[in-house]
Amino acid sequence: MLAAPVNPSDINMIQGNYGLLPKLPAVGGNEGVGQVVAVGSSVTRVKPGDWVIPANAGLGTWRTEAVFSEEALISVPSDIPLQSAATLGVNPCTAYRMLMDFERLRPGDSVIQNASNSGVGQAVIQIAAALGLRTINVVRDRPDIQKLTDRLKNLGAHHVVTEEELRKHEMKNFFKDVPQPQLALNCVGGKSSTELLRHLAPGGTMVTYGGMAKQPVIASVSLLIFKDLKLRGFWLSQWKKDHSPDQFKELILTLCDLIHRGQLTAPACSEAPLQDYQRALEASMQPFVSSKQILIM
Repeated sequence: MLAAPVNPSDINMIQGNYGLLPKLPAVGGNEGVGQVVAVGSSVTRVKPGDWVIPANAGLGTWRTEAVFSEEALISVPSDIPLQSAATLGVNPCTAYRMLMDFERLRPGDSVIQNASNSGVGQAVIQIAAALGLRTINVVRDRPDIQKLTDRLKNLGAHHVVTEEELRKHEMKNFFKDVPQPQLALNCVGGKSSTELLRHLAPGGTMVTYGGMAKQPVIASVSLLIFKDLKLRGFWLSQWKKDHSPDQFKELILTLCDLIHRGQLTAPACSEAPLQDYQRALEASMQPFVSSKQILIM
């Protein structure tokens, strides 16, 4: 193993409240990049020196070495940045599929999302910009809000608003100049998701892929009836079950193409040696974290 990030879903899996739980004892970590050292005589898909990432969750990436079957791995180009390779298999894949699979969006259309500073949020901003889509990015207010706003705009965000601003009456004027979004991406739940729904265009879809507030999604009856809004969910592990390994490989290569073109970078990361895993895990669970922890082996 070369590097592996600490994702919220990794923490959820350890806590026992994730949709996929490994048999115990288990190794933590669902994502990362390794380099092939040696292969068996009948292995054809990978060779020594190749960079590889897990094909599915539950492989256990927080370790220095491992023996896996070739079906458990997907090779990736070794000329992309290490942090990009280590964080390629979960967040950017989720972002790309949500932008492509729920609404037929055209260049100039708007997408609204909360948790815009998350790993998925940063990937949504960049992939949407590459597709010519405008993003309305909702974040929690914080002392360094201007710094965060600038950072997201540098990634390609069109608009950055706080949860508090989204609730204000002035947002009505905002949508006179900006097309109402057809698609909302919800990783928070609770009041935040209710606000996203309020600003969706008639017939629009809200896709929920996380629940960081640990509160249910509350949708008003009038919005469902009079605006005909759709509520959907997305889980990358389920998408993989419904599609072939070749289709996942195609998705990975599409994202690698964006990386090569400079249109997709890794989220803001802090590297930590594997032996400092306790500090990295604690740091990843702090509020208002703007940096993803990456374990370096």
